[in-house]
Amino acid sequence: MDWNHYRFRSLWTLPEPPATVYDVLERPEGYPHWWPQVREVTRLDDTTGVIRIRSVLPYGMTFTAREVRRDPAAGVLETALSGDIEGWARWTVTLLGTGSLVRYDQVVSVHKPLLRRLAVPGRLLFRANHALMMRSGRRGLVRHLRAV
Repeated sequence: MDWNHYRFRSLWTLPEPPATVYDVLERPEGYPHWWPQVREVTRLDDTTGVIRIRSVLPYGMTFTAREVRRDPAAGVLETALSGDIEGWARWTVTLLGTGSLVRYDQVVSVHKPLLRRLAVPGRLLFRANHALMMRSGRRGLVRHLRAV
């Protein structure tokens, strides 16, 4: 087993329709306004940006996200990730009743030296840290969508 390889999946139910949710998710430069753990997003061009995150544990991560798929009709946004983590992440937004089901999938390998050294003893903490970040993201997005 590669202790530095992770697969994550989060499911969010939201009361807003898919097009409204997708519109917010396709603009990552706005994430720091509603997602506290996304500390900074710096656009490099129309499809690429540098993202700096930090959740509960006392370490931050910086990576470049490059758009590889943007399909509003299918509700899919996918990025390739490189830097402290390498892999991909995908948002899929679909209709659920009168609202939305948002699915976040991420498959990454960690390259940050400290996290690699702590891979075995820290794995459960790292997974819990990610889960807390995702819960906070959902709460922040709900608040943001209500305010729009």
